[in-house]
Amino acid sequence: MRILAIADVESKFIYDFFNPNNFKDIDLVIAAGDLNRHYLSYVATVIPVPLLYIYGNHDGKLLYEPPGGCICIDNEVYEYKGLRIAGLGGCMRYTGGTFQYTEKQMKSRIKKNWLKYRKGIDILVTHSPALGLGDGHDRAHVGFQCFLDLMEKYEPQLMIHGHQHKCYGHFEKKHHHHQTTIVNAYDYAIYDFDEKKLIR
Repeated sequence: MRILAIADVESKFIYDFFNPNNFKDIDLVIAAGDLNRHYLSYVATVIPVPLLYIYGNHDGKLLYEPPGGCICIDNEVYEYKGLRIAGLGGCMRYTGGTFQYTEKQMKSRIKKNWLKYRKGIDILVTHSPALGLGDGHDRAHVGFQCFLDLMEKYEPQLMIHGHQHKCYGHFEKKHHHHQTTIVNAYDYAIYDFDEKKLIR
């Protein structure tokens, strides 16, 4: 299964220079937060496969104006072609805004979802990175320890996140944690799930 992951910025490759031949093999689009509804609806229109999204820390408007043609999986587990995809939006609390959580609050969200997770997780979708794996050093961009715990317990094959931009300094597109491949979806990334391979 080939997955297009997007987050944080409107990709010029997709929005300004769209070529359908570049995306003809995409089976699923996953948006990892901080993308406006017009862009999400556009992507869902030009790439006619399911588009799943979660909330980033700047996505309060999506609560009132959700993107057309898209499926919100924040705090849910969505099943697609035999894959179980869990969504946990938001980032570390730094101003108290919408979709900001303390470590304790995020851990509580995970604990409340144990019934949804008990059949397993194949793909974990978050906005924030996990602690120490592609996160930043400032309070707004540090990752969550509980995401590490979640990966260690359920061993998803793939974790997709956003939130950490290229312009913030140290940036890597791909990490690993035990059995999980971690991909930063900033701008866009194409991942071949069956072969566990980051294409670009």
